[in-house]
Amino acid sequence: MKSTLRSCLLLCSSSLLAPGLPAAASADRPGWDVNRPDFSAAPVSAEFDVSEGTWMSLDVAPDGRHLVFDLLGDIYEVPLAGGVARPLTSGHAWDMQPRYSPDGRHVAFTSDRAGGDNIWTLERDSGELRQITFETFRLLNNPSWSPDGQYLAARKHFTTSRSLGTGEIWLYHAAGSGDNSGQLVVPRPSPTFQKEQGEPAFSPDGKSLYFSLNTTPGDTFIYHQDSNTELFQIRRVDLASGAVSTVAGGPGGTVRATPSPDGKQLAYVKRVRAGSRLFVMDLASGVERMLFDGLDLDMQETWAVHGLYPNMAWTPDSRDIVFWAQGRIWRLAVASGDVTEIPFQVRDRRDIYPAVRFPVDVAPAKFSTRMVRFAQPSPDGSAVVFESLGELYVKRGDSAPRRLTTDSDSGFDYAPVWSPDGREILFLRWNDQNLSRVRSVAARGGKSHPLDHPPGGSTRSWRSLPTALPWPCANSPPAAC
Repeated sequence: MKSTLRSCLLLCSSSLLAPGLPAAASADRPGWDVNRPDFSAAPVSAEFDVSEGTWMSLDVAPDGRHLVFDLLGDIYEVPLAGGVARPLTSGHAWDMQPRYSPDGRHVAFTSDRAGGDNIWTLERDSGELRQITFETFRLLNNPSWSPDGQYLAARKHFTTSRSLGTGEIWLYHAAGSGDNSGQLVVPRPSPTFQKEQGEPAFSPDGKSLYFSLNTTPGDTFIYHQDSNTELFQIRRVDLASGAVSTVAGGPGGTVRATPSPDGKQLAYVKRVRAGSRLFVMDLASGVERMLFDGLDLDMQETWAVHGLYPNMAWTPDSRDIVFWAQGRIWRLAVASGDVTEIPFQVRDRRDIYPAVRFPVDVAPAKFSTRMVRFAQPSPDGSAVVFESLGELYVKRGDSAPRRLTTDSDSGFDYAPVWSPDGREILFLRWNDQNLSRVRSVAARGGKSHPLDHPPGGSTRSWRSLPTALPWPCANSPPAAC
């Protein structure tokens, strides 16, 4: 296992880090503490007692005795048979996606406790926390342990030309340190690739890594995606060679790869018409079976920054799958298909801070605007005319902008142009009664006058203006007049 990962690190080190990667933060650098917000108002304490939850990621301990899950931003542990859960984390930070280490001593999870999502680990016996990644912009989620417990794979989210970003799979040493910058494991198919990539999961032998990839055509994100087609595939990267292969896909897509501990089966989520279903594939034969048709709807049509379905897990003997659906935790016997509920109860509290509010004058008599449009320089370059909030302004040199027209209360002025000699400015004025009219005003400002042409149809009239301009030599450069 160590030699395989060493080969991967050597392979990955030959690739350039993604552009714009910020420097890692120092482990002892002071900063915002999410769990100790500097608010002047005191929080309100709210107690709750629940036996259901929403979008809960979970994992089963390597010894098969316990179950860990997230609920309302904290991590909890409960016996695999069910019962009252005990909190492993608490506070104002949002903790999620817990994963047991192979020896069961630690739990890795995603947390914003240091500001922004990063990967952390918790020692179960002592409660000691350790920050593994130190990203400040390209944030991480969905940790997955290597079988030897030496490394953690995670999805790194970052923005490109796509407004809400996309993901890559990166590898980090599980010891964690301030310079734990990690290595890229699965590069994007192209620099402009905007498709979702995430949900990493190590194979039990540590030789490969499963992940989900949006495989719709092109490099750009598609807003109107048809979930009856293949939106996502589960792929596998060989950590020694870097070769990537497709494991599962087809109509309805496949997401959230979850390999069995014996390496013989792969559980995943697949869309069948309008429903998300739990499937399992025999990796030797490629035969897949649907085991459960009552999952909550996956997120294949959306961005799914934190994954397309909550984490699920196998029992150590590779016989049962434990997963979240319908607000509850279920245990499914793969051989028989029998499903039983694992009951849990969480009795806890949350501190709720008052919303931060600032006084806002909704309709002030005066306010500043920084939005300008239709900026046009004068022919001699000494001035510029522009529009803001339906009014025209002229700025000359370093002087402040000055209102151009004195009669614009009756409409919305826009699209100004200078006359060739710079003495006049033509523009469009819109109001609901007269529609669009072309008007002229002296460049020094003052009252504007309408041109003699029919109202409305401004685009056609505007394009024909050169033959109707009121000044001489309208179609010739000034030097030719």
